[in-house]
Amino acid sequence: MKVIQLHNNTTELISKAAKNNREAQHVLYELHVPKMLSVCRYYIKDLQKAEEVMLNGFFKAFTHLSSFKNEGSFEGWLRRIMVREAISYLRQQKNVEFNVDEIEVNYNSSNNINTEIEVAEIQKLIDDLPEGYKMVFVMYAIEGYKHQEIANILKITEGTSKSQLFKARQLLQQKINELNKTGYGTN
Repeated sequence: MKVIQLHNNTTELISKAAKNNREAQHVLYELHVPKMLSVCRYYIKDLQKAEEVMLNGFFKAFTHLSSFKNEGSFEGWLRRIMVREAISYLRQQKNVEFNVDEIEVNYNSSNNINTEIEVAEIQKLIDDLPEGYKMVFVMYAIEGYKHQEIANILKITEGTSKSQLFKARQLLQQKINELNKTGYGTN
Protein backbone atom coordinates (compact mmCIF):
# COMPACT_ATOMS: atom_id res chain seq x y z
CA MET A 1 0.00 0.00 0.00
CA LYS A 2 2.81 2.41 0.81
CA VAL A 3 4.27 2.06 -2.70
CA ILE A 4 0.96 3.14 -4.24
CA GLN A 5 0.92 6.24 -2.06
CA LEU A 6 4.48 7.10 -3.16
CA HIS A 7 3.56 6.59 -6.80
CA ASN A 8 0.57 8.93 -6.67
CA ASN A 9 2.67 12.02 -5.99
CA THR A 10 5.75 12.13 -8.19
CA THR A 11 7.01 15.37 -6.67
CA GLU A 12 6.87 13.86 -3.19
CA LEU A 13 8.47 10.67 -4.47
CA ILE A 14 11.37 12.63 -5.99
CA SER A 15 11.75 14.65 -2.79
CA LYS A 16 11.96 11.49 -0.70
CA ALA A 17 14.39 9.87 -3.12
CA ALA A 18 16.60 12.98 -2.96
CA LYS A 19 16.82 12.42 0.80
CA ASN A 20 18.19 8.91 0.14
CA ASN A 21 14.90 7.13 0.86
CA ARG A 22 15.73 3.75 -0.73
CA GLU A 23 12.09 2.76 -1.16
CA ALA A 24 11.35 5.97 -3.07
CA GLN A 25 14.47 5.48 -5.20
CA HIS A 26 13.39 1.92 -5.94
CA VAL A 27 9.91 3.06 -7.03
CA LEU A 28 11.42 5.75 -9.29
CA TYR A 29 13.78 3.16 -10.73
CA GLU A 30 10.99 0.67 -11.40
CA LEU A 31 8.82 3.36 -13.01
CA HIS A 32 11.52 4.47 -15.43
CA VAL A 33 13.78 1.46 -16.03
CA PRO A 34 12.06 0.20 -19.23
CA LYS A 35 12.23 3.55 -21.02
CA MET A 36 15.73 4.37 -19.81
CA LEU A 37 17.04 0.98 -20.91
CA SER A 38 15.60 1.56 -24.36
CA VAL A 39 17.28 4.99 -24.47
CA CYS A 40 20.65 3.40 -23.66
CA ARG A 41 19.96 0.56 -26.07
CA TYR A 42 19.47 3.04 -28.94
CA TYR A 43 23.12 3.99 -28.59
CA ILE A 44 24.70 0.76 -27.39
CA LYS A 45 24.28 -2.45 -29.34
CA ASP A 46 25.20 -4.89 -26.55
CA LEU A 47 22.27 -5.25 -24.12
CA GLN A 48 24.49 -5.98 -21.11
CA LYS A 49 26.60 -2.90 -21.77
CA ALA A 50 23.44 -0.84 -22.25
CA GLU A 51 22.16 -2.11 -18.89
CA GLU A 52 25.46 -1.19 -17.26
CA VAL A 53 25.31 2.32 -18.72
CA MET A 54 21.69 2.64 -17.58
CA LEU A 55 22.61 1.62 -14.03
CA ASN A 56 25.43 4.18 -14.03
CA GLY A 57 22.91 6.75 -15.26
CA PHE A 58 20.51 5.94 -12.43
CA PHE A 59 23.35 6.16 -9.93
CA LYS A 60 24.29 9.58 -11.30
CA ALA A 61 20.62 10.66 -11.26
CA PHE A 62 20.11 9.61 -7.65
CA THR A 63 23.40 11.20 -6.63
CA HIS A 64 22.36 14.51 -8.20
CA LEU A 65 18.62 14.32 -7.60
CA SER A 66 18.70 17.53 -5.59
CA SER A 67 19.63 19.38 -8.80
CA PHE A 68 16.26 18.44 -10.35
CA LYS A 69 14.13 21.53 -9.80
CA ASN A 70 10.75 20.17 -11.00
CA GLU A 71 11.02 22.37 -14.08
CA GLY A 72 10.03 20.16 -16.95
CA SER A 73 9.47 16.44 -16.67
CA PHE A 74 11.51 14.15 -14.49
CA GLU A 75 11.56 11.60 -17.30
CA GLY A 76 13.08 14.17 -19.68
CA TRP A 77 15.75 15.05 -17.10
CA LEU A 78 16.51 11.37 -16.63
CA ARG A 79 16.64 10.75 -20.40
CA ARG A 80 19.25 13.48 -20.83
CA ILE A 81 21.39 11.80 -18.17
CA MET A 82 21.07 8.45 -19.97
CA VAL A 83 21.96 9.96 -23.34
CA ARG A 84 25.06 11.62 -21.90
CA GLU A 85 26.07 8.41 -20.09
CA ALA A 86 25.72 6.40 -23.31
CA ILE A 87 27.78 8.93 -25.27
CA SER A 88 30.40 9.00 -22.52
CA TYR A 89 30.59 5.19 -22.59
CA LEU A 90 31.03 5.15 -26.36
CA ARG A 91 33.76 7.78 -26.15
CA GLN A 92 35.60 5.71 -23.54
CA GLN A 93 35.43 2.74 -25.88
CA LYS A 94 36.90 4.95 -28.62
CA ASN A 95 34.25 3.65 -31.03
CA VAL A 96 33.13 7.06 -32.17
CA GLU A 97 34.36 8.64 -35.36
CA PHE A 98 32.72 11.47 -37.19
CA ASN A 99 33.30 11.77 -40.89
CA VAL A 100 34.15 15.44 -41.20
CA ASP A 101 33.17 15.68 -44.86
CA GLU A 102 30.44 18.23 -44.61
CA ILE A 103 28.05 18.09 -47.52
CA GLU A 104 25.27 20.33 -48.72
CA VAL A 105 22.15 18.80 -47.26
CA ASN A 106 18.78 19.05 -49.01
CA TYR A 107 15.98 18.22 -46.58
CA ASN A 108 13.25 18.70 -49.16
CA SER A 109 13.66 15.16 -50.45
CA SER A 110 10.76 12.96 -49.51
CA ASN A 111 11.10 9.71 -47.66
CA ASN A 112 9.51 7.18 -49.95
CA ILE A 113 10.24 4.07 -47.94
CA ASN A 114 7.32 1.71 -48.34
CA THR A 115 7.92 -1.28 -46.15
CA GLU A 116 6.58 -3.56 -43.46
CA ILE A 117 9.89 -4.17 -41.72
CA GLU A 118 9.65 -5.24 -38.10
CA VAL A 119 10.85 -2.95 -35.29
CA ALA A 120 13.61 -5.42 -34.36
CA GLU A 121 14.94 -5.30 -37.93
CA ILE A 122 14.96 -1.50 -37.90
CA GLN A 123 16.80 -1.51 -34.56
CA LYS A 124 19.38 -3.86 -36.08
CA LEU A 125 19.81 -1.53 -39.06
CA ILE A 126 20.35 1.40 -36.68
CA ASP A 127 22.78 -0.71 -34.62
CA ASP A 128 24.79 -1.44 -37.76
CA LEU A 129 25.31 2.24 -38.59
CA PRO A 130 28.78 3.64 -37.94
CA GLU A 131 28.81 5.02 -34.37
CA GLY A 132 28.97 8.68 -35.38
CA TYR A 133 26.03 8.32 -37.77
CA LYS A 134 24.07 6.33 -35.18
CA MET A 135 24.56 8.82 -32.34
CA VAL A 136 23.49 11.80 -34.43
CA PHE A 137 20.56 9.88 -35.97
CA VAL A 138 19.24 8.71 -32.58
CA MET A 139 19.73 12.09 -30.95
CA TYR A 140 17.94 13.91 -33.78
CA ALA A 141 15.30 11.48 -35.02
CA ILE A 142 14.44 9.67 -31.80
CA GLU A 143 15.40 11.95 -28.91
CA GLY A 144 14.42 15.19 -30.66
CA TYR A 145 17.63 17.16 -30.15
CA LYS A 146 18.35 20.03 -32.53
CA HIS A 147 21.58 20.09 -34.54
CA GLN A 148 23.06 22.87 -32.40
CA GLU A 149 22.40 20.85 -29.22
CA ILE A 150 23.91 17.73 -30.82
CA ALA A 151 26.96 19.70 -31.88
CA ASN A 152 27.46 21.02 -28.33
CA ILE A 153 27.02 17.62 -26.67
CA LEU A 154 29.22 15.71 -29.13
CA LYS A 155 31.74 18.55 -29.53
CA ILE A 156 31.36 18.65 -33.31
CA THR A 157 30.22 21.36 -35.69
CA GLU A 158 26.57 21.85 -36.54
CA GLY A 159 27.44 21.11 -40.17
CA THR A 160 29.01 17.79 -39.17
CA SER A 161 25.83 16.92 -37.26
CA LYS A 162 23.70 17.65 -40.32
CA SER A 163 26.05 15.71 -42.55
CA GLN A 164 26.07 12.68 -40.22
CA LEU A 165 22.27 12.68 -40.11
CA PHE A 166 22.00 12.94 -43.88
CA LYS A 167 24.44 10.08 -44.40
CA ALA A 168 22.73 7.95 -41.74
CA ARG A 169 19.36 8.45 -43.41
CA GLN A 170 20.81 7.60 -46.81
CA LEU A 171 22.43 4.45 -45.49
CA LEU A 172 19.28 3.38 -43.66
CA GLN A 173 17.14 3.96 -46.72
CA GLN A 174 19.59 1.96 -48.84
CA LYS A 175 19.54 -0.94 -46.34
CA ILE A 176 15.74 -0.86 -46.09
CA ASN A 177 15.46 -0.92 -49.88
CA GLU A 178 17.80 -3.93 -49.96
CA LEU A 179 15.67 -5.68 -47.33
CA ASN A 180 12.55 -4.96 -49.33
CA LYS A 181 14.06 -6.44 -52.48
CA THR A 182 15.48 -9.56 -50.88
CA GLY A 183 13.20 -10.21 -47.93
CA TYR A 184 9.82 -9.28 -49.25
CA GLY A 185 10.14 -9.99 -52.97
CA THR A 186 9.24 -6.51 -54.16
CA ASN A 187 10.80 -4.77 -57.17
